[in-house]
Amino acid sequence: VQLVESGGDSVESGGSLRLSCVVSGYFRKRCMAWFRQAPGKERQGVAAIVTGAHNKYYAGSANGRFTISQDNAKSTIYLQIDSLKPDDTAMYYCAARTDSDCGIWHLATAGYFRYWGQGTQVTVS
Repeated sequence: VQLVESGGDSVESGGSLRLSCVVSGYFRKRCMAWFRQAPGKERQGVAAIVTGAHNKYYAGSANGRFTISQDNAKSTIYLQIDSLKPDDTAMYYCAARTDSDCGIWHLATAGYFRYWGQGTQVTVS
């Protein structure tokens, strides 16, 4: 499984971005998530989704500004971020588990996810 993120950019506060993660390999029935890591901080889970299903999970810190979605035909998951704030500045990573076991608790620990992309940088000023 290979994950390739894109969509990161430098934006002003209040703006929006949509991050993409293209998955090569088996896509359906897999727990996938978005994490972010700011300089000097631990990697933090943001949202998770079960591909091919309707299950979605958000960390409490998502505050309604993050939306995770998928396009099965394109083997892609997305993270829409609205009302961007400087505190959202971070490297955003796409991650995948080996199965569809998925829940909010999986966002608490990056170690639950086996596969990772290289990340896409979001900078908010």
